[in-house]
Amino acid sequence: MNQPEIVSEGSVSLASPRGFCAGVVRAIDIVNLALEKFGHPLYVRREIVHNKFVVTDLRNKGVIFVDDLDEVPAGHMVIFSAHGVSPEVRRDAKARGLRVIDATCPLVTKVHLEAIRYARDGYTIILIGHEDHDEVIGTLGEAPGSIRVVGDLADVQQLQVPDPERVAYITQTTLSLDDTREIIAALRARFPSIRGPAAEDICYATQNRQAAVLELTAASDLILVVGSANSSNSNRLVEVSQRAGTRAYLIDDIVDIRPEWLAGVRRVGLTAGASAPENLVTRVVEYLGKLGYPHLEVIGNIREHVEFALPPELGGARD
Repeated sequence: MNQPEIVSEGSVSLASPRGFCAGVVRAIDIVNLALEKFGHPLYVRREIVHNKFVVTDLRNKGVIFVDDLDEVPAGHMVIFSAHGVSPEVRRDAKARGLRVIDATCPLVTKVHLEAIRYARDGYTIILIGHEDHDEVIGTLGEAPGSIRVVGDLADVQQLQVPDPERVAYITQTTLSLDDTREIIAALRARFPSIRGPAAEDICYATQNRQAAVLELTAASDLILVVGSANSSNSNRLVEVSQRAGTRAYLIDDIVDIRPEWLAGVRRVGLTAGASAPENLVTRVVEYLGKLGYPHLEVIGNIREHVEFALPPELGGARD
C-alpha cells in the first residue's frame, strides 16, 4: 500500500453514535445463536446485513449464503436477512418445508405492516426508496398492485395514480433525511390529501448517524465512512457530509484509503454505517495514528439504548 505523506500532529474525530444499530446486532446474534443451537448446515438468504466483513466472518463459521431459496435443500433451516422478504418468499419457504428464522429488523416489519394496511384500505402507496434494494423489494412484495416506488423528485412528477384523493406514502428505513424530506414535500404538493405514517419510517439509527456525521463536518477537513458499497445507510452518510461541504469517502477497510485524500488534511472525521463492525473503525484509527494523526476525540452525545427481542425459535426476550 502506498503511504500518504505524513502529517504532523493531525487529529481524528469519531462520530457518536456510529456503527451497529439494534437491528443489525439482532440479525447477527440470530445467526450466531442459530449456529450454536441448531448447528450446520445453516443457510441465510442474501446477505444478513450489507457488510462484506460481517458476511465473510459468518461464512468462515460455516454459514451458507444463498441468493434464492431453491439453493436450500428441502427441510433445512434458513434465516431471512435483516432487510425483510416478500410474502412470496415466505410462501415458497413454507411450500418447500424449510425451517425459517426471521431476522427482519422490527422497524422494517413496521413499514411492511403499514403497506398492508394502506393497501387493504384501497390506497395507492408511494414507497420512497431505491427499487433495487433488498428492503424495498421485500416491501413492494406486500402489495405489488398498489405500490409505486419513487427514488427522486423526477419520479414524483411522473406518478400516475387512479385516485389522487387516496394516496399514502411509506419510506425505506435507510434513506437520507434531506432526500426524503424533499420527496415528501413534492408528494404533498401533488397530492394534498396524501397520508403517511405517524412518524417518518427512517429508523432512529439512520437519523442519529446522519445527525452525528453532520456535526462531524464542522470539525473535519475530510470524513471517512466505514461501510460496504451496497450499504444504503453508509452511502447516505457520505452524501450528508458532501452536502454539508466536507469531502467524504466510503471505505470498507484501511486498504481503501488513498494517499491523495490525506494530502494537506489535518482533521479527519471518522464514522461507520449501521452494518459496519467497530473493529474496522479501530483499524482505521490505528492506521491513521501511524500516519501522523495521533490525537483522538469523540464528537456527538446521542446515546442509544434500543434493543430488540430475539425470535421465539431462539428464546424471544434477551437476558
